[in-house]
Amino acid sequence: MLVLGIDTSLRSTGLGLVESRDGRIYGVGFDTIKNPPKLPLSQCLLNIRQTLLNVVGEFKPDVVAVEGVFYSKFVNTTLILGEARGVAIAACAESGLQVFEHEPRRVKQAVAGWGNATKEQMQKMVVSLLGLQTTPPEDAADALAIAICHIQSVIRLQLAGVKAL
Repeated sequence: MLVLGIDTSLRSTGLGLVESRDGRIYGVGFDTIKNPPKLPLSQCLLNIRQTLLNVVGEFKPDVVAVEGVFYSKFVNTTLILGEARGVAIAACAESGLQVFEHEPRRVKQAVAGWGNATKEQMQKMVVSLLGLQTTPPEDAADALAIAICHIQSVIRLQLAGVKAL
């Protein structure tokens, strides 16, 4: 199973591909979708969509995992994040992929063993779990963590006798 993890943001959306094979997980690749600060919102959203369509077309993941909604005291930030998430989810759905959401706290528990893990702790655990040679940027590490969390969720369901993607 090849999972595309996405950590959505307007200016730096993290992407991470993780494969589950022979009972192990492997890091396939990671990147970020960068949007310059002066780029208008509509162009940022278009860039996220087009880049995701290209990544999905090239790597052909089996499923997509995104970070679930989180709450922020900054309403404008939350709205913009929602727009970026919507574009990412729609682009993946447009490609025929099933999209799963995982709560931020659950992702941290799955990867670092603690729901309040720091960004640095998450980066270190992602590197360790996937045997990466380089440390991914924060957004890409978060995307890899989301993909790892999804794979672990599927494995748990399979062990419980539930068929899942």
